[in-house]
Amino acid sequence: MMRWRRGRVLALAVCMGMLSCGPVFADEVTDSITQGLEQYKKGSFAEAMNSLNYASQKIGQMKADALKVLIPQPLSGWTADEVVSQAAGTAMFGGGLSAEGRYHKGDQGSVTVKIVTDSPLLQSMMMLISNPMFASSSGGRLEKINGQTAIVKYETQEKRGDINVVIAGKVLVTVEGNDVSQDDIMAYAKAVDYDKILAIP
Repeated sequence: MMRWRRGRVLALAVCMGMLSCGPVFADEVTDSITQGLEQYKKGSFAEAMNSLNYASQKIGQMKADALKVLIPQPLSGWTADEVVSQAAGTAMFGGGLSAEGRYHKGDQGSVTVKIVTDSPLLQSMMMLISNPMFASSSGGRLEKINGQTAIVKYETQEKRGDINVVIAGKVLVTVEGNDVSQDDIMAYAKAVDYDKILAIP
């Protein structure tokens, strides 16, 4: 009886082990880092750089994809395109990670919400926000939106404008509108969850 129980337990354990052993998918990031270290140890510096750069780009894309969930849903009466993300090198748009959502209000116009982080462009925008004179000289004015300092620009005749918000000195939120009212642009700026953006690691 004891032997039968032991045999049954062993058989169940083997079966459970076989069921739990699904296909193992390699992690591209860790594989590239490991490969880069091996190439570095062999003195293959160019290959090591390529492997580590690939790993860095993959991590950047993962972080950029994480920004997509921070793009607000379309407001009532609006439709939205699919949210896109990008991890750009320094040669493209100053570098950085970004996610962008575009919204349409029938044939009346469009609004774009873009979140950018890890970009050198943040420094110049921070200068504008920290100095009202710089903001006014560029045709903008400083306002508070959901507790965040923003630069607001709007051309009444052209019915276009933009709002830029720098969060914690590391994230830039830009809301641009074409053929829309200033209230439309402001509504999307207020729809952004700045608290969640502050929680970005």
